[in-house]
Amino acid sequence: MPEKRPQIVIEGAELLYRNFSGKERGRFNPEGQRNFCVYLDEETAKQMAIDGWNVKIDEGKEEGDPDRPYIQVSVGFDRVPPRIIMLSSNGNRTLITEETVAVLDMIDIENCDLIAHASRWYQGDGKTGLKAWLKTMYITPEENVLDRKYAVEEEGE
Repeated sequence: MPEKRPQIVIEGAELLYRNFSGKERGRFNPEGQRNFCVYLDEETAKQMAIDGWNVKIDEGKEEGDPDRPYIQVSVGFDRVPPRIIMLSSNGNRTLITEETVAVLDMIDIENCDLIAHASRWYQGDGKTGLKAWLKTMYITPEENVLDRKYAVEEEGE
C-alpha cells in the first residue's frame, strides 16, 4: 500500500508572495513556476519543521514586528490540478482553472481556506524534505459596494 501523503489544512490563511501567474521573479522563481506562501502559527510551524516541511521565517519589516513562520506552496496543473473555488457574497462559486488562476495575484482576499499536500524530495547529498503542493483552495475576494450591487444572482432565485 502506498504511503499516505502528509497534508496541512489552513483555515483563514494569510497569503504572501503570490505568484499564481508563474511569472519569473529572480533566480529563485523561474518562468512557469506558480506558487504562493502562507503564514503558519508557531506551534504548527514547529511541528511541520520536525516532520520535514520547508518552513521559512519572514523577518519583521519594522522594529517591533514579529518574525513569522511560513511555507511556500507550489501550484501545479500537470498531473492532478488543484481544486480552486472562488466564492462570492451571493453564493456563486467559480472554478479557477489554469487559464484563470493568474487573477488570484491581483485580488484583495477576505478569506482563504486551503489544503496543501506534501511530496517528498531527495538530493544527491542525502538531504530530504517535504515540498507543499496546493490540493484545494476556497477563496473569498473582498467585495466593494458596487461588486455587491451588481452581483449576478443564480438562476431560479
